[in-house]
Amino acid sequence: MPPATPDIAEVRRLAGRLAPWLLRTPVLRCRNLEARLGRGLSITGKLEFLQRTGTFKPRGALSTMLDLDEQARAAGVTAVSAGNHAVATAFAARALGTSAKVVMTRSANPARIAACRHYGAEVVLADDIREAFATVDALVRTEGRHFVHPFEGEAVIRGTATVGLEICEQVDGFDAIVIPIGGGGLCAGIASVVRQLRPDCEIYGVEPEGADTMHRSFASGRPEAIDEVRTIADSLGAPFALPLSFELCRANLDRLVRVSDDELRAAMRMLFLDMKMAVEPACAATTAALAGPLAEALDGKRVVLVFCGSNSDWATWEHQAWPEIASAD
Repeated sequence: MPPATPDIAEVRRLAGRLAPWLLRTPVLRCRNLEARLGRGLSITGKLEFLQRTGTFKPRGALSTMLDLDEQARAAGVTAVSAGNHAVATAFAARALGTSAKVVMTRSANPARIAACRHYGAEVVLADDIREAFATVDALVRTEGRHFVHPFEGEAVIRGTATVGLEICEQVDGFDAIVIPIGGGGLCAGIASVVRQLRPDCEIYGVEPEGADTMHRSFASGRPEAIDEVRTIADSLGAPFALPLSFELCRANLDRLVRVSDDELRAAMRMLFLDMKMAVEPACAATTAALAGPLAEALDGKRVVLVFCGSNSDWATWEHQAWPEIASAD
């Protein structure tokens, strides 16, 4: 077991500390999805898109900030994100009484930018994700702000591990779990807990084809980067992997799969029609994997799908899920 594997007792203590600000998100038996896919599947969704701010991200942000001493918290925090992590950092900063200055790409969804400002954060816009990371590095140097990483670090992974703890407490029995991967922090946390509490469970990770940093890292045996993110699932568009999340994913995943943008669109439509869930592409990734590359492997099994979050406006959702209809409009 990797040395940084979250300790279950520590994860339980953290869950208690997070409780004043966060929800214990529900699980739901997805019977309409079962009927569509057939194959003897039993599907349970972990509805993390109902979390505060609309994603799992506040778990890691709050966990990180709760570890800061009084002086560091007074200096404020900063973050870099296509949107969801920035919103979560802004939320966590307000909850804990500090300030946030977040760096986002100009292509970020306007609703996410507005949400950051709603929670009191100052927003700095960058042309792309690489410029955004350079900007946040400058803020750390010049303003002394603490960088709240979107997916790497023991505090972040303890935070995401609370999702895995909840799943194991809420779902009596499951044979497999499918987890989306961007930078890998969510998958690292959930997989670490599930592997300890349900050692016989099959654990699968899913990435978009246009942001497959974890696939490349698994292939080379070390964290890798990509030149450009090319996917509609911007929330899963990490441009590189990092050591801790990479090692925990490598240690605990049974298999890693990729899904195309077309498969993500089809899954978004499926969830809307069958489950009445209008979710962003990242949230549909686990459904896309179950319907596509994992179809044969999971036939007849009890499967948990992690629905990681959804922050989108209607125009963006329609353009992503049904581009032909949006173009006609």
